[in-house]
Amino acid sequence: MPKPKRYMQLLGTSGCHLCDQAEALLGQCLDLSQVEVEMVDIADTDELVALYGEKIPVLRCIDSQKVLCWPFDERTVSCF
Repeated sequence: MPKPKRYMQLLGTSGCHLCDQAEALLGQCLDLSQVEVEMVDIADTDELVALYGEKIPVLRCIDSQKVLCWPFDERTVSCF
């Protein structure tokens, strides 16, 4: 039986070069047939700005609500 698809969010904002790097890294190291990543602009929500404004980019797993703050690399993403 195939593994269930994982759902994640990449929290960031437009014009953030670190967010662009994180997005490129995820494209390289995640199997997108197994993981769906939604891009979320924290600037759209005051609560997200308060929680993550100085931590972006942040990878958040929808199922577990765990977060992985920048800096992260292929190894830390694959273990996440």
